[in-house]
Amino acid sequence: MSDDLSRLTSSAYSQALEVIAAVEPRIAEATRAELADQRGSLKLIASENYASLAVLLTMGTWFSDKYAEGTVGHRFYAGCQNVDTVESLAAEHARELFGAEYAYVQPHSGIDANLVAFWSILAHRVESPALEKLGAKNVNDLSGADWESLRAELGNQRLLGMSLDAGGHLTHGFRPNISGKMFHQQQYGTDPVTGLLDYDVVAAKAREFKPLILVAGYSAYPRRVNFATMREIADEVGATLLVDMAHFSGLVAGKVFTGDEDPVPHAHVVTSTTHKSLRGPRGGIVLATEEYAPSVDRGCPMVLGGPLSHVMAAKAVAFAEARQPAFQTYAQQVADNAQSLAEGFKRRGATLVTDGTDNHLVLLDVSGYGLTGRQAESALLDAGIVTNRNSVPGDTNGAWYTSGVRLGTPALTTRGFGHDEFETVAELIVTVLQNTEAGTTKAGGPSKASYVLGEGVADKVKDASAEMLEKHPLYPGLDLA
Repeated sequence: MSDDLSRLTSSAYSQALEVIAAVEPRIAEATRAELADQRGSLKLIASENYASLAVLLTMGTWFSDKYAEGTVGHRFYAGCQNVDTVESLAAEHARELFGAEYAYVQPHSGIDANLVAFWSILAHRVESPALEKLGAKNVNDLSGADWESLRAELGNQRLLGMSLDAGGHLTHGFRPNISGKMFHQQQYGTDPVTGLLDYDVVAAKAREFKPLILVAGYSAYPRRVNFATMREIADEVGATLLVDMAHFSGLVAGKVFTGDEDPVPHAHVVTSTTHKSLRGPRGGIVLATEEYAPSVDRGCPMVLGGPLSHVMAAKAVAFAEARQPAFQTYAQQVADNAQSLAEGFKRRGATLVTDGTDNHLVLLDVSGYGLTGRQAESALLDAGIVTNRNSVPGDTNGAWYTSGVRLGTPALTTRGFGHDEFETVAELIVTVLQNTEAGTTKAGGPSKASYVLGEGVADKVKDASAEMLEKHPLYPGLDLA
C-alpha cells in the first residue's frame, strides 16, 4: 500500500469511528479495542483471517439499506438495478476464480450455503417425482394436506458425511444440527490408527447405506481429500456429491489444490465460506454444475431472505483480489507454514492427529499434557495465543471439553509470518502447555475446565510474541489513536 493510500485509509477509518462515537461511543471504543487485541495476539484459529481494508470498507455502504429478495433481474423489490450489478460481478468473479459453471453468492454464512445446497439437491432429485405423485405441476398447486405429504417425501432422505470427531462439520449430519434432523444420516470416520480417510471404507458404507447425498470436505481434518475418488463413490451408489470446502477454498482458489484435490471439477455442488482461507468478508457461496443451477438459484426465498447486498459487494472485491497472482503466492505460503508449524511441534514431542498436515491446519492432541482442549485453549489465550479447542478422533471428552486444539496458518500468513516465525510459534505453544496443569473441582476431583498456568509463563510468551508481531504489523499505516 502506498503512503498516500495508507494516509487516506487511516483518515477514512478515523473519521468513521468519530461518526460512530457521536452516537454510541462504547461501540467505537470496542472497535478500537478489537483492532488492538487482534494486532497484539497470535491468531491461530483456522477459520479466521484478516480481510483487506478494501473488503472491509466495501461493507460499510448504503447497499446495506437495500432489500433484494430474488435473483438478478427477478427481484421482489423495485430499484435493485445496482444490486444486480453487484451480485452479477461477485458471481462472475467466483466462476472465474474457481472454474465453476455457476455461482450463487447470496448465502450469509457457510451454514446458510449448506442449507441452500441441501434443499436444492432435494428439490432437484426429489421434488419433481414427489409433485407428480401428488398430481401437482409445481409447489403452487399444493394444498395444506399436500404440503404435509411432500414434507414426508422430502424429509426422509439419506445423507452420508464425515463424523464430527473425525474432522467433519456440524452441518454434515451431526444429529443436534438441522442437517441431522432433515436427513436420515450416517457418518464415516477415519482410520483409528492413522487418522486418515480410508476410501474403501467410505465406499463400503455408501454401498450399504445408499445415501441421496454424499458430503465430502472437513472442518478439522489436516489432510487433503481425493475428490475424484469421492465422486466415483457417489456415482456408484447414485448419490449427489456435495463438497464443503469452507476451510480450504483459499487453497483451491490459490491453485495449491489442483487435479483430484480440487473439488470443483468433481462435485455436483460445492459450498464455502468466504472469510477463512479465502480472506474475504464473512459470508458463504454455492458453486454448482449447470444441472443443479436452477435449483440453487431459488435459494432466496427457498431458504434465504434479505440478501446482504453490501456483503455481496465485498465478496466481489475479495474474489477480484484472489484472482491476482499474489494470492497464489499467499495460498502456497499458508500450506508451507502449516508444514513448518507441524514439524515444529513434532520436534518438541507433541502429538498431532494424522502425524502432520498437508493443508492449512494442524490438530494438536493435548491429552498427553494432562489437559482437555478447553483447558489448553484457555491457557493459551492467557498467553496471547488465540486458538480453538476441537475434538479428535475417538474423543472421550466430548464436543464441549474436547481433547484437542485446532490451529491454522491463514491469518498469521496474511501478516507475513514465515517458516522461522512458525517454528517459534510451535515453541511458545509447547511452552504454555508444558507449564499448565489441570485444576480441581470444588469437590476436589479433577476438573475438565479449570487450570493453573505456571507463574510468569504468560508474560514470557507474550514478550516473545510481541517481537514477531511488531515485525509484521496488522494493517500497517492504519492509525486510530
